[in-house]
Amino acid sequence: MRILSIFDTSVSNYNLGNQIIMDAVYSHLEEVFPSDFLYKVPYMDVTNHALSYLDHSHLAVWGGTNSLCGEMERYTQWGINADNVRYVKHKVVLMGLGWWQYQSKTSAYTARLLRAALSKHHLLSVRDQYSADKLSALGFDNVVNTGCPTLWELTPEHCREIPGSISSDTALMTFTDYDKDEKRDLALYHAVKRHYKNVVFWVQGVGDHHYITRELGLADEEILAPRLEVYNRFLEQYRPDYIGTRLHGGIRALQKKCRAIILSVDNRAKEMGRDFNLPVIENSEIESAITRNFPQITLPQENIRRWKSQFARGDEAPDAYVQMKTIGSAALIQRIKQAFSGL
Repeated sequence: MRILSIFDTSVSNYNLGNQIIMDAVYSHLEEVFPSDFLYKVPYMDVTNHALSYLDHSHLAVWGGTNSLCGEMERYTQWGINADNVRYVKHKVVLMGLGWWQYQSKTSAYTARLLRAALSKHHLLSVRDQYSADKLSALGFDNVVNTGCPTLWELTPEHCREIPGSISSDTALMTFTDYDKDEKRDLALYHAVKRHYKNVVFWVQGVGDHHYITRELGLADEEILAPRLEVYNRFLEQYRPDYIGTRLHGGIRALQKKCRAIILSVDNRAKEMGRDFNLPVIENSEIESAITRNFPQITLPQENIRRWKSQFARGDEAPDAYVQMKTIGSAALIQRIKQAFSGL
């Protein structure tokens, strides 16, 4: 039996899109590791207790979100740093991770941290070619572009059941609180109103409601509660067309076999749209995109298969885990304190 810790990016995070990502991460890991022990650790607030579990894991899986960046000493999107990286040395396996924004340089700190943390013996899965190129530039030759795990179920058979043209009198819309553009977003809203009888909004981020109702002045429209289960039920019951700026809100719609149009507001949607034919559009395409068909989504099936199949061999629990269970909690706490006393 192998022991895996999973960095859970939905914990202490205002973006419900990370719940969509972690749903996919856990679903595919259950398939790949059906008999192994999987447990969650926070991806940001990595305390002494979490580090002890990471230390006794065979692998630590980090999946889905855009936590990689050129200056990880400044843009903190991961609780692993130079002071505690020894607890995950060469055991972190990426699962569809992405690079934060377009950046020309990568700092020496970031290079050292990633070289110390990431596994040298496993394929590292990233969610677009841009992210793959950034890691390759740091000397990683074990990187594969698989797309985000949320895409992995969008097979040709699945996508054939997604309507190609307007299929509902209801449009489900989202906007993004951290990338506001009132002119762009109101243009999208009015274009949608010209083609759909009903418009309903879903709040994916904590600031979306205020932006929709107060700043855009759309308080009269129906707004779904900021719960993923509410969003899921609406998609399943009403089969609306999704049109919005939230990438994973759109991917969830595609997972539920609803038509989706995603307006690109950052590099994530743009890069995955380019790599996999996702229905991603630019601002200039708003009007024409609503009525046109999009090309079939194309997934890197061989890369996904390679990443999954590398874990076929099982292992016994590490000796350190047996020691942890044997020495008792009080002694374990004392050992953890000693380990951190020199930091």
